[in-house]
Parts: sequence; structure tokens; C-alpha cells
Amino acid sequence: MAPIVSVESAPGRSGRTQDTTADPFSFGGRLPGRPLPLRTIALGSIGSVLLLAGSVGAAGTLIHDPVLGDGPMSVLRYGHGRDVAVTVVYAGFALLVWAWVRLGRGVIARLVSSGGVLWATAAWLAPILVAPPLFSRDVYSYLGQGLLALNGLDPYGVGPAMLTGPIPENVHPTWQTTPAPYGPLFMGVAKGVILLAGHDVIASVIVMRLVLLGGLVLLICALPGLVEHLGGRLPVALWLVAASPMTVVHLVGGPHNDMLMIGLLATGTLAMLRGRNVLGIGLVSAAMAVKATAGLALPFLVWIWAARLEGPRPRRFVHAVAPALGVFAVVFGACMALAKVGFGWLSALSAPGMIVNYLSAPTAVGQAVHTVLSLFGELNIWPIVGTTRTLGSMLLLALLAWNWWQARDGGTEAVRRAAIVLCCGALLSPVVLPWYLTWGLALGSAFAWTPRALSYVVGASIALVLAYYPDGEQAMYNWPFVAVGIGAAVLGGTSLLRFDPLGLSGPIRDFTRDLREEHLLRR
Repeated sequence: MAPIVSVESAPGRSGRTQDTTADPFSFGGRLPGRPLPLRTIALGSIGSVLLLAGSVGAAGTLIHDPVLGDGPMSVLRYGHGRDVAVTVVYAGFALLVWAWVRLGRGVIARLVSSGGVLWATAAWLAPILVAPPLFSRDVYSYLGQGLLALNGLDPYGVGPAMLTGPIPENVHPTWQTTPAPYGPLFMGVAKGVILLAGHDVIASVIVMRLVLLGGLVLLICALPGLVEHLGGRLPVALWLVAASPMTVVHLVGGPHNDMLMIGLLATGTLAMLRGRNVLGIGLVSAAMAVKATAGLALPFLVWIWAARLEGPRPRRFVHAVAPALGVFAVVFGACMALAKVGFGWLSALSAPGMIVNYLSAPTAVGQAVHTVLSLFGELNIWPIVGTTRTLGSMLLLALLAWNWWQARDGGTEAVRRAAIVLCCGALLSPVVLPWYLTWGLALGSAFAWTPRALSYVVGASIALVLAYYPDGEQAMYNWPFVAVGIGAAVLGGTSLLRFDPLGLSGPIRDFTRDLREEHLLRR
């Protein structure tokens, strides 16, 4: 079976390496030898439409649904009708993944431009914009927390259960009494969405999705500059973070506020690389005011600032960190004042800790230890998990400190180390949810990737989406389903590197040659 050619160099029809840097977006998608991958775009679009159709009955639907109600369509919410809806969702996801892998093969072979990836992204996202929340109910929590703030209650002190109405009643039971773990800027965003959409839950979900989509736009706009500085390829970066099922299904389909956070983070990082230090620190501070995780990158950006100053390193660091702290204080203070919230978000950061799943490495170790020790007698899991989570936090701090010191020369190495720490932060957090994978990819996608590494991302993306059911409940302890998910992840990752890895179509030709033949016929 023939592997797909390397990301680093792929010959065109003339035998010479093709370069994509001259046309950052190429919205027409028609660079020489690179027509739009119309079949692949259509395949993914069919998948997205199926996701939309199935989500009406299988996703995070409303308790009192004005669309389904008690009419004939209500059959999609119960019994065999719901089974059909769930099947349609998974069929749509399978087609979307298939299209993404096909698109990735073309990107790796330098046969698909950045414009082609963007057209695919737009086509695949369009149906999702009006879908019910997919694979998560978090958006109802966002709206409930915004409604609390709008009614003069402290979202960092109480949960949506303090209110009544269509928005609070749709918040997942886990989060009904849980304070908001998000920053003041996002509380302001949530309040603004409620003001725009009122108490219409469907309209509020769509408006929230569109507002958070601004984060993806920021990320896409920042990627050409990040790729230029960090040495990657724009089509690969866009394929990783814009067209990915993780983005389509989780960040947009969810939707999740991580999308806004990573957009601000990427834009701020690019500003730092371009020497616009105040703007860069300000944007990343704003990202932290959406979700505290972005704060992991701030110490690394200070090194970028310090590297441009003169004098001994300690003096340069002091001269950089002092104004950086000042910018952070101004931005964060302004977000708190505009959202009319206080410092309660700091204590609320521990709120998600009630979730226990093995996606978090420290939690998984605690669960494993508890399982072994339980063979000798009944034990409470919380002291064990609490201990391993504490050890995990200590390890994360050690990794942060070590990588921070390794980044002391600033420049692109500081960004690389920040991306590593963001990945470590996702894996070592007490709680890990599937879309946390996007934190490190927001910056890491702009570096050079080997096909093998990309295949791992494909496998992880598939497995992490399938870690939850379409209605937002976790699927991680349905072991037959987990086995199917792992099999799909392995197949997806392998398919990026090898055409027809199962050998179902007889003798296999090099996929890049197949693509070129098809394109030549169409031309």
C-alpha cells in the first residue's frame, strides 16, 4: 500500500516542488493543478446535512420543544424514531470524517489550496449553524449564566436553578446549581446574547453560535501570519483547525466558548510575533477573560517581548513583565467592569471538577488505582482521585516552569513551548473534555507537521468526538461503543496515510496519482 507523500515536499506534475506561500487564501481555489475538490466538499456537505437532520431528534433538544412539540415529528424524540435520528447523526459524522480525510490527503499532496480548504469549511459549517446543540448541552449553561448576570445575580455564586423559564430548565442537571467557571468577558458575551435574542431558546442558541463563530474567523485570519513565522503550511493549518470534525461538530455544533478563546489567543500571539506587544498581551488577556486556560500562554509571550529589548536578560525580563502586567490588569479590569461581575470566577474555576472521566490523565490514574484497591474492599473514589489530580497539577506546574525557562530566548520557540504547555494543560487538567484538544492546535497547527503526526490528530479527533453521545451525555463507559470508536479512530488515522487501508478495492494505486488523473480529466 502506497503512503501519501510528505507534507514537506510534494512534486507537482512538472516534477518540481510546489509552493503555496504566494497565495495565502486563494479563495477561488484554482492555483495551477489545484482545482476545487468538489466531490470531497459535496461529501462533507451531505454529512453536515445529515447531522442537521438527525440532530432534530437526537441532539441536545429542548425539554419543551416548539418545533417537535406533540405533533407527528415528536416521534423523532422517542423509541425507534429516536434510534433512526441517532443513526442519521452517526452516518452524517462518518461522511464528514471521510470527507475530511480525503481533503487531508489532497492537502498533504499539495493538490488542495488553502482556498479549497476554506470552501470546504464554509460548506460543512453552514448546515450546523441552525442545528440544535450537538454532542453537548453546554450552550444552555452559557445562556443560563448570562441570564443570571442580566437579572442582577452573581453567576459565580449561584447556578441557573435560581431562575425559572425555558432557558434554565434546559440546563443539564449537573450544572443547574454550579457557578460559572468562565471569565468576565464571556459573561458579558452571554448577557449580550440574551439581550439580543430574549428568552427564545432556539434564537439564543443560534445567536450564541454566530457570536462564538467570530473566534473561528479570528483564528483563520491569524493563521497566514502564524504560518509565515512558525514555518508550517497554511492549507495544513486550516485543515487541522478549521475543517476538522472537532471544529464542525464540537466548537460550532456545540457550540463552545473555547472557539472564541483560541481565536483571541492566536490573534494575540501573531501580534506579539509582529512586535505589537501591547496589542498582543491585551488580546491574550481578553482570551483569558473568556476562559482562564489562555493564561498559560501569557508567560511565554513575555519572553517574546523581552527578546526585543536591550541589556542583560533579567533587566529585559523586568522591563517586559511590568508593562505586560499593566496591560493585563487594564484589560481584565475593563472586562469585569463592563460585565459587572467580580472576582468570583477564580473560586468557580474548580466547578467542573465534579466530572470524573478518564480523558484526564490524573483522573484516569486515580480511577485505575481505585479499581485495583477496591478488589480488597470498598473504597471512596474521591480521596484517591483528588490525590492523583493534585499530583497532576504539580506535574503541570513543573512542565510549565521548565518549558517557560526553555523559551527564554523568545521568538518562535516561545510559541512552540506555549503550544506544548496548552496541550499539557488539556491532558493534565482535573477534567478534560474532548474539545480541549483545540487549545494547543490553535498555535501548534502553524508549525511544520509530518503526515504521521497528522494521522494521530485524525485518530484523536474521531475518538474524542465519539466520547460523547449526540445528546451530550458521555459514552466513555459504554465499552462496546468505545471499542467501535477506537476502531474508527485507527481506521481514520491510517486512511490519511494509505488509500484503502483495509485493502477492499484490490491493487492500490498511489492516491496522489489518482487525484491528478481526475483533475486532468476535469480540466
